[in-house]
Amino acid sequence: MKEEVVLEMKNVNKTFPGVKALTDVSFKLRKGEVNALMGENGAGKSTLIKVLTGVYEMDEGEVYIEGKPVVIKSPQDAQKHGISTVYQEVNLCANLTVAENLYADREPMKFGLIDWKTMNRKSQELLAGLDINIDVTKVLSNYSIAIQQMVAIARAVDMDCKVLILDEPTSSLDDQEVEKLFMLMERLKKKGVGIVFVTHFLEQVYRITEHITVLRNGTLVGEYETENLPRVELVAKMMGKSFDDLADIKNENASNVKDNEVILDAKELGHTGTIKPFNLVMHKGEVIGLAGLLGSGRSELVRSIYGADRADTGTLDFKGQKVLIGAPIDAIKHGMAYLPEDRKEEGIIADLSVRENIIIALQAKRGVFNLISRKEQEEFADKYIDAIQIKTASRETLIKQLSGGNQQKVIIARWLLTQPDFLILDEPTRGIDVGTKTEIQKLVLKLASEGMTVMFISSEIEEMIRTCSRMIVMRDGRKVGELDENELDQMSIMKAIAGGDK
Repeated sequence: MKEEVVLEMKNVNKTFPGVKALTDVSFKLRKGEVNALMGENGAGKSTLIKVLTGVYEMDEGEVYIEGKPVVIKSPQDAQKHGISTVYQEVNLCANLTVAENLYADREPMKFGLIDWKTMNRKSQELLAGLDINIDVTKVLSNYSIAIQQMVAIARAVDMDCKVLILDEPTSSLDDQEVEKLFMLMERLKKKGVGIVFVTHFLEQVYRITEHITVLRNGTLVGEYETENLPRVELVAKMMGKSFDDLADIKNENASNVKDNEVILDAKELGHTGTIKPFNLVMHKGEVIGLAGLLGSGRSELVRSIYGADRADTGTLDFKGQKVLIGAPIDAIKHGMAYLPEDRKEEGIIADLSVRENIIIALQAKRGVFNLISRKEQEEFADKYIDAIQIKTASRETLIKQLSGGNQQKVIIARWLLTQPDFLILDEPTRGIDVGTKTEIQKLVLKLASEGMTVMFISSEIEEMIRTCSRMIVMRDGRKVGELDENELDQMSIMKAIAGGDK
């Protein structure tokens, strides 16, 4: 049977000031298939998607939908041609109801007014068909990021799309929700929908896709049949070099930290409504992982330590002294640092430069009457751009123009500049490429070897096994288990997550 091509992009070029983002990139998507768009951060994946969806206008190139040339100059054009997108960061209106989000700009009308009854009914039916059972009349912000992500996907699916672009759709989903998404993708494939799947989870690529398209440095490396491309070769093509296997990364320092001084000692610390009282002791130079399913309380635990959610029970000793952390600024002044889970909402300040984003925490720590000079700011920025290899045209580039992985590096640089004793990293490698993941994991181990204490949260168990010397297991807002270095294997961790106490 002759394959039917639903989307073809030919020789696409796109340049930004000082950066050639895409050079003669071609891409082909067939009806009823999933094509993984792969590459490191900065490879051009997001730019190609934004060209296709009309967010950016390409400098040169052609786009064909079902063999016919089309011109896409706006997201509305893309939608008109049957192209729907669900981006990595949920792009919905949190202050509107679920139903309003699902039918924004296409509300059912009756006598010139919005037919709320019909809209709510259709919304409930649409979500029920995807096995999402929530109240569509409630404001979207009432629901978790995972539910918001599924609502965004449901909206895209309901718009009779020919091409569905999923940009890191599984980053905020737990295993069961990923399975639901994959079942949905299989149903869409049978209907003839072509799906562009952007992810950094290699196992998902090999689970759900038929083809893999690899970009590197804004150019096309090639398109391959998934079943004929071994994982090691895929990574090598993405990296453009032989790959330093992630398995080689391991915490050699794990056994040596137990006798180090205690940096943090939490006794019955908790926050009503989010995290039950817990006890935790951390030593200098230790990397402790927080394991648990989505919603288990991992992020809530670190937020209660850092003062983002002010603890209302228990006590906290830090570096041998009892401390009161009423707000994040208190934590910063005591020598703590926190890289939050949601870098878009809580991490980057999009309209500031790389330099400004790097120095802002140190400035807060010093106070408004001790301003950092412009010369110092530039020196600090240049030092960390070089030290952790942030890819940016200059220190004055707006951070929103950087790839996700490089934005993450800027936030890490921000906190390293404050020279913290205790660093909290909440999903530091989510949604970034394999190469940058490797760099961040190695950086964590280097910082620990130099005496920094690190709390590391990741949804990828293998990543935590490589980097952590001890693991705390969370479930339903409680600390339910603790595993030492000799028990850090997948089976032990999964049993602890499923069954509670060690």
